[in-house]
Amino acid sequence: MQSVSWFVPILPDKLDAWIKFTEESNARKDEHARSRRRAGITREVAALVQTPQGNFTSIFLEGEDVSAALKSIVKSDDPYDKWFMAMTAEIHGMTPETFEAPLPAVYFDYREADTESTAAPSREERVSH
Repeated sequence: MQSVSWFVPILPDKLDAWIKFTEESNARKDEHARSRRRAGITREVAALVQTPQGNFTSIFLEGEDVSAALKSIVKSDDPYDKWFMAMTAEIHGMTPETFEAPLPAVYFDYREADTESTAAPSREERVSH
């Protein structure tokens, strides 16, 4: 199981749109669940982080292959996925090309001893020069 998290900026003056987007995503829970099941995402968390530098969404995703899952959502013809990606572009400025970039490198991943554990990549694997 792969886990990844990252921050995505909320564009200026888009906080209200982000809140409405999350509310509508929750209201469309069945469509969202079908989308994520189809893509292979088993867990998704989005949290609002407000800083002096601006508002951000902290995102956590889990699945067998998160990169492939994101790419499948981007390329999907499903109406919910198309709506989701349009809102992501409007609120975060993320285009489909954004999802072609490598996922953020995991530097630390603690899990209880009785659950699946993933060794963190070496410094050489995490840092590109």
